[in-house]
Order: sequence, then structure tokens, then C-alpha cells
Amino acid sequence: MTGGLRKRNGRAAPIADINMIPLIDVALVLLIIFMVMTPFLVQQQIKVNLPQSTTAGQAPDRPIVISLLQQGDVSLNGHAVALANLESELKPLLGPQNDRPVVIQADRDIPLQKVVSVMDIAKHLSVAKLGISVAPPKS
Repeated sequence: MTGGLRKRNGRAAPIADINMIPLIDVALVLLIIFMVMTPFLVQQQIKVNLPQSTTAGQAPDRPIVISLLQQGDVSLNGHAVALANLESELKPLLGPQNDRPVVIQADRDIPLQKVVSVMDIAKHLSVAKLGISVAPPKS
């Protein structure tokens, strides 16, 4: 076997075998990429149309996320809750010193009164760090 030719019946013939190892390598790399990306895709199930900000920064580590959707639904860390039950659901998540940050993600088209109501609940629970999530500026 020299120069990509194989002798067959005394004559030189091209090698016609397909090497499957590169194909398997690519398939395994794609599988690993999908396995790594799946948790990030699952976290983005709830779509909130956030208002724009020119100074949006990174959120602190592991915040409690309260989402206010345009339809009037409220969710706490991705689980639907009623606004009346939000305080009792939020209290055990805050920790002993109420030092865990809380981020409010509100759709830009909902009434301001709903956001203020959630902020009042957070103030009543003495939340140390309260933030409002905005979309990062578009470049």
C-alpha cells in the first residue's frame, strides 16, 4: 500500500474504505456540547420582555428571581405563585439574615403598581439586596 493505492489482482486500485473514526469523534463532541448547553436552555423557559438600560450589569450570585409577566402571572424562581402568597413563599428562600439578593424581572408592558406591590413585599420581609432586571444594551 503506497500513495493511497491498494493492489488488487495485481493491479493498483484506489482505497475506497470510509474512515469512521473522525465521524464518531464529531458526533461525540456534539453530544457533549448538547449535554453542557441543556441546563442553560432549561433555565430560559420563561420569556420576559425586559425594559432596556444603558448601564445594565451582572446580577449577584444565585439571586431569587421574581418574574412578572404581561398576562399578570407571577413566578418565583420559575414556579408560578399567586401575588397574595408571594410573601409566604419568599420568606423561607431568603435565608437567616435576609441577605440573599432578590431580582424582579418585570415585563415592560405591565402596570407599575404590580412592581411596586412586589417591592413592598420585599421591603416588608427586610430584603437586604433588591434589584430590577433589565435587558443589556444592544451593540
